Amino acid sequence: MNKPLPCLIIIDMQKGMANTAAASRNNPQAEENIAQLLQAWRAAAAHIVHVRHISRLPNSPFAPGQSGVEFQQALQPLPHEHVVEKNVPDAFINTALERWLRVRGLNQVVLVGVSTNNSVESSARTAGNLGFDTVVVHDATFAFAMTDYAGRMRSADEVHAMSLSNLSGEYAMIQDTRRVLEERAHSFDQSSRTIG
Repeated sequence: MNKPLPCLIIIDMQKGMANTAAASRNNPQAEENIAQLLQAWRAAAAHIVHVRHISRLPNSPFAPGQSGVEFQQALQPLPHEHVVEKNVPDAFINTALERWLRVRGLNQVVLVGVSTNNSVESSARTAGNLGFDTVVVHDATFAFAMTDYAGRMRSADEVHAMSLSNLSGEYAMIQDTRRVLEERAHSFDQSSRTIG
């Protein structure tokens, strides 16, 4: 019996994230890379999870009823794809995501989305701590410029790199889109033949 393909987990790719100033974020190609990965996973009929943040704060662009809650058009889930709604950065907290993965025998996860140092990092830490074989795709995630605790302004690239450094090795493997697709090309091909 073939081992299941990893589950692709797309985090918080909602319209509210698309309204941010381009100058304050990095990886402008992230959405294109996420779409490329999504297309490959769909072609292989592999498992996909779309994570959506629902804020408890009424003035948030991610509050229920706000347009910011909706998924970005190019990354809309298909009817059969699993959707997880969360209220905190971590996609595993109070969502039953771990159980959903375990029931399907999915021990490998590939994480993409936003933001690298918040929901992606938080979810990747938990995935790693729970024993999932976790990959974070560094060019299919992005971060925003922010001021650090010492009061110094850090660029989005710096925030992104530090977050990946926090994860690398202990919680997750860090790869780029090309490497992820190349490493799984044979598995995708085998899966497509089985489906056909």
